[in-house]
Amino acid sequence: MLIDHPAAEDAMLCSGHAACPGCIDALSARHVLAALGPDTVAVIPPSCMAIIAGPQPYSSLKIPVYQPTLESSAAAASGIRRGLNARGRHDTQVVVLAGDGGTYDIGFQCLSSAAERNEDFLYICLDNEGYMNTGAQKSSSTPLYARTGSTPAGKTTRKKNLTEIMAAHGVPYVATASAAHLADLRRKLARARAMRGTRILTLLIPCIDGWGLADDAGLMAARLAAESGAFPLYEVEDGERYTINLPKTRPVADYLALQRRYRHMDAAQIAALQQEIDAGWARLERCARLPSAAAPARDASMAG
Repeated sequence: MLIDHPAAEDAMLCSGHAACPGCIDALSARHVLAALGPDTVAVIPPSCMAIIAGPQPYSSLKIPVYQPTLESSAAAASGIRRGLNARGRHDTQVVVLAGDGGTYDIGFQCLSSAAERNEDFLYICLDNEGYMNTGAQKSSSTPLYARTGSTPAGKTTRKKNLTEIMAAHGVPYVATASAAHLADLRRKLARARAMRGTRILTLLIPCIDGWGLADDAGLMAARLAAESGAFPLYEVEDGERYTINLPKTRPVADYLALQRRYRHMDAAQIAALQQEIDAGWARLERCARLPSAAAPARDASMAG
């Protein structure tokens, strides 16, 4: 599979970083940073991305990086945004690059508060569906039945629907994306970059080691996740206008078969997971068909 990388001289993520071979986290960050450009400040909490970025004062990114505590990314981004505005640097982008542990779980309260205020930053969750760099334990992003370091018999609860939760805050833009559908990812990054207020993108990041994938299977896993509806690609504007970006065309069994974390599942569990995905997809289609009322105007002062 050919991947259109940013030109080496324009890349904002340097070679020689600490990502695992085949890591989709690094590939995704490379395209995110290329889309945002050099006039950007990144907030990176403890995560796989923090390891890739490197320990301070060293960095594999060609932009300023601030590494806050795990729970405070959105607060840090809010403060940096307001500080830049005070200096007249309104066009400088502020982006959070956080994992699912620091987003769905530990940093959720802070993110929800920032979204309620409609703080002006782009929040990108690099979702590998678990605490992968500390032993592949489960997070609330881990899907039903997935085997992890803390759920050796398979997770017994469903994945938290972060996109719907954040859309319910009524922020300007919430979307899902992945590097396996690069044109879609780039379009969403361009849309988010052009907006003001809180914008939240969740990118699926198949973890080679944590998911039990072949070194070259990360992009295929991300593609099958979208095509099976396990990770639907869609966007929500102002909490009301839903757009589905890719149809569901595959059974979830195709996606599960790539991964060691699902090898323990029997036919009944696969059927139950398929039923859950079908129900979620039907709900998403209903939302996309609903006519939306005019979105209420956001107070510009709320954006910092």
